[in-house]
Amino acid sequence: MKKLKVQINLEMTVPADWELVQTSEGTPVLKLPNGQFMDLAIEPLFASDPEETWSSTDSDEMLNDILDMVESEEIVYEFVTH
Repeated sequence: MKKLKVQINLEMTVPADWELVQTSEGTPVLKLPNGQFMDLAIEPLFASDPEETWSSTDSDEMLNDILDMVESEEIVYEFVTH
């Protein structure tokens, strides 16, 4: 087995009422005005409480709205060898 490092940089235009907050573990996540929190990982993840279980959205419309906010995307793949 070998390790793969993936670095994803996104630049997005988002609504003014979105906020950055941190979980109790210090992980930054986005607080949305509808009482949900969002973490951008390989796909957008949502939760009603940032300390509980995160899941993807079942709404294609919501996912498309989030993806439409992406203005640029850069992905770098690198195999890590020791």
